Amino acid sequence: MTVQECYEAIGGDYNDIMSRLKTEERVKKFAGMFLKEKCYQTLVQTIEEGNQEEAFRAAHTLKGVCQNMSFTTLFHSSFAITESLRGSNMDEAKTLLEQVTKDYERTIDGVTKLLEQ
Repeated sequence: MTVQECYEAIGGDYNDIMSRLKTEERVKKFAGMFLKEKCYQTLVQTIEEGNQEEAFRAAHTLKGVCQNMSFTTLFHSSFAITESLRGSNMDEAKTLLEQVTKDYERTIDGVTKLLEQ
């Protein structure tokens, strides 16, 4: 899988990330770092615990990482849950977590396939 194919598969913006990082090797390097990022796991855990403040922090981090990596689809769902948590709406955040999870799994799957080569 090429970087461009990966970005198409995950709903990312290939042109945007290439304009920022310039080479596919750099994109792969930073995409690999995303696999080690634990903000999604923290988001899930803190929502389950009802810890709105920490859930907001995790969602905000996830949103920022996705924006920096041009993971557009995951950025949009993480943006929505961030705003829900900013407004202290945990019920809505729990509902939105389902879409974040789908988008996160899609992104992780695409990045993993990219790095297998």
